[in-house]
Amino acid sequence: MRFYDIYVRHNNNPSKAYKLELPMMTLDQIQALVADQFESTNQIILDRLQSDVVLVNQVGHYIVAAGGKRLRPMLLLLTANALNYKGNYHSNLAAVIELIHTATLLHDDVVDESDLRRGRQTANAMFGNQASVLVGDYLYSRSFQMMVEVGEMRVMEVLSETTNQIAAGEVLQLMNVNDPDVNEANYYQVIERKTAILFAAATQLAAILAGADQDTEQALREYGMQLGIAFQLVDDALDYAANTEELGKNVGDDLAEGKPTLPLIYAMQHADEAGKELIRHAIEQGGLDSMDAILDIIKQTGAIEYTYQAAEQAVAKAIESISILADSEYKQALIAIAELSLKRNS
Repeated sequence: MRFYDIYVRHNNNPSKAYKLELPMMTLDQIQALVADQFESTNQIILDRLQSDVVLVNQVGHYIVAAGGKRLRPMLLLLTANALNYKGNYHSNLAAVIELIHTATLLHDDVVDESDLRRGRQTANAMFGNQASVLVGDYLYSRSFQMMVEVGEMRVMEVLSETTNQIAAGEVLQLMNVNDPDVNEANYYQVIERKTAILFAAATQLAAILAGADQDTEQALREYGMQLGIAFQLVDDALDYAANTEELGKNVGDDLAEGKPTLPLIYAMQHADEAGKELIRHAIEQGGLDSMDAILDIIKQTGAIEYTYQAAEQAVAKAIESISILADSEYKQALIAIAELSLKRNS
């Protein structure tokens, strides 16, 4: 049995901490904690996807049926339970989070000209770019209808700001494409807006629903933000360290699109002059002509290890941020999700 360590603050002396060694929860065990609520969320998603426009049903159900771990809605459900929330709106907002995420996938695949996601054809490859963009718009508007139904202004404030920042992050990433001078600060600005902010919204919304105090709300937002950063860092590392079958998308997509992610940025900074020039040219031109040589440079410079170290640091920050929560199996699950984010291969 594998174990992981967490540090728990002493009730009478916050400066004193003691170490607990707990069994590592599996993803199945984590999902089982909120299985009924998770099923309710999935049913809400399917119900609210319904439209009298046939193409909306076809495209919407195609991408939702593609699977995925539903990590973002699961985070909202687990956090709500960790805060002892007793209402019903957490399943609705978990569905909203997943619909927003699905809309971003539809738009991303069009912008990136992707043809493979989660091991099968993307929606744009199946139905065309126009259908994917328009159905993505439909899912965004549906999610806003659903968040209004909750009747909580703070919920709408968080989600409206989140969707705006996601869109801004997509534009920033577009500006970075084919630009070899992008640095780590530029990179983190993109992943915080494009990816991490929806994780942060999921955990913050649970705190708002539960009526948590400001410190707890901000701590949970920080947990989601750092987890989202770690998730994207691992995703970018896997683009150069996995294979297509494991990853569920084409390996080397980022290089083919001329995206300077952290492994490339670090490799270019630490390569010799010939290696730097090769990576610079590959980012400027896109394509996979130099893929093998660049993979060698990434390996030689330790760029994958560096990226994973950055992800480990983000995970540590995420776990530390929820030390504010009372001990429970739901808190353990949130810790385990952070740890498991480092071990995934897809």
